[in-house]
Amino acid sequence: MPQSTVDLPRLLELVPRPLTPPELSEVLWASKAELGSVEGDEARVECTADRLDLLCEGGLGLHLQGVLGGAQGLPPLRLAAAEHRLTLRVDPSVAPLRPSIAGVVVVPPDGHRLDAGLLAEAVRFQELLHATFGADRRLASLGIYPMGRLHGPVRYSLEPLRDVRFTPLEGETPITAEAFYAEHPMAARYGAYGRDAGRCLVLRDAHGTVLSLPPVLNSREAGEARPGDGALLLESTGIRDARVEEALGLLSLVFAARGWQMAPVAVERGDRIDPGVHLVRARHVGLSDRVLERLAGRPIPVSEVEEGFRHCRLDPARTADGWSVAVPPWRPDLQTATDLAEDLLLIRGVRPEDGVLVPSFTRGTRTPMARFRSTFADRLLGLAFVPLYTPVLVSERSIALTGRTSAIALSNPVSDQFAYLRDSLLPSLVTVLERNRRHGYPQRFSEVGPVVVRSPGAETGSETRFHAGAFVAGGGAGFADAAALVDYLMRACGAAGVREPVEIAGTIPGRAAVVRLAGEPVAHLGEIHPSVLAETGVPVPVAWAEVDLSALAPLLGA
Repeated sequence: MPQSTVDLPRLLELVPRPLTPPELSEVLWASKAELGSVEGDEARVECTADRLDLLCEGGLGLHLQGVLGGAQGLPPLRLAAAEHRLTLRVDPSVAPLRPSIAGVVVVPPDGHRLDAGLLAEAVRFQELLHATFGADRRLASLGIYPMGRLHGPVRYSLEPLRDVRFTPLEGETPITAEAFYAEHPMAARYGAYGRDAGRCLVLRDAHGTVLSLPPVLNSREAGEARPGDGALLLESTGIRDARVEEALGLLSLVFAARGWQMAPVAVERGDRIDPGVHLVRARHVGLSDRVLERLAGRPIPVSEVEEGFRHCRLDPARTADGWSVAVPPWRPDLQTATDLAEDLLLIRGVRPEDGVLVPSFTRGTRTPMARFRSTFADRLLGLAFVPLYTPVLVSERSIALTGRTSAIALSNPVSDQFAYLRDSLLPSLVTVLERNRRHGYPQRFSEVGPVVVRSPGAETGSETRFHAGAFVAGGGAGFADAAALVDYLMRACGAAGVREPVEIAGTIPGRAAVVRLAGEPVAHLGEIHPSVLAETGVPVPVAWAEVDLSALAPLLGA
């Protein structure tokens, strides 16, 4: 999640009562923000990507005011006097590269100026928005300029590099744009977004002073805000109007939370003029009672809805079928009725609850059968068998090769590679051997996994059982290897089975057996038939053993 560092003393200036870090963490539980580490006056805060407004002192302070019973409803959106209005004139040349631009002028309250703390917060939040909301400045970038050092109107255009000369922010002397783009590290990182061959984007005021080269860097002459400045121009450029305006709204929050006034900036594009008033006033989003009740799961009284929205720092107004809610420019996450309902339900109370455990015989531990299967997997691993995890669906070819006539066929398979439910691990093991024939020998594979066998008495006509199977492929592999493996696995469980010869499809006649315990078949083993090996391209003998764990476990009391 996005993270930021906030200045705790500055944050607590906005909060109606003192909060210790543990208390702050508790209060933020019901929000989309979370308190991280605290070191001295600095605290790490992280939030979900849709609530970036909570990553600055101003936005977090407004939220806490509402939660803690301080100021309620929409913070005042104070309009500045007409003398602070400004115009941005957009040249058609910018259209192919970065066509969108918007601006807002923020004006300090009477008797106040820009202080170092507020400037640091604004710059920190600006860079956070660049990295997140602006997609590393590609979709939107932001600039802060002192109104006292620029003269309107401001022109936004694409100019030849040779005609642009300015002092980069933190630079000492003026340089050409050609030198800037060739040498400056910021140009190396972001220059592609603001340059087209031999031209670059430029913001100039009426006197020709360069404000910035969007979206790369401000100039020092008219693009450096300093403590003690008065009114500021906040500007954003990008590739889509909506993203640019939303980024600008988020940055304006830093100043609106401290009581600064705002003035719209008009944008002229030839004969078209956008007065920009919508960027400095609330917009309205509707929420019907029907949608709120559906999302909440029950009706919420009108008084509680109104109180909840005001705690969210929003202004609700009752309509015929629901609510019209005034939303500030720094809440781009509130676009639909669902967004409003989510905000309301969060503010009304999300708290940790005691866990409720549903009745389950597996609660808190593995079943005895799961532990039994695990012991076989561990023993096979200890014998240097490579563990496999293959699907229960197998191919028609593998069933035919191994002669598993009792395997269940799917009535409408998506592919002949997944046409049967295996009733033994043998088809899967044969497939693995075929796919690994280009690797060296000997090879030792094993799997403990499910198979599906026919069961006429079951509701579905089938039953899932668990088998442990293994292959030994190598020059000296034979029946004795498979027999020794089954004997070891049985003895490790404290049992001794009786081995009887049997004919098994896919194995050499006279070289296969079944192992019984208390008269019940619990394992099968044998040497794989040469015809199967020839068909799969395996050049060495292969011994196979497979234990029916579902049959063995009850006989051992597992």
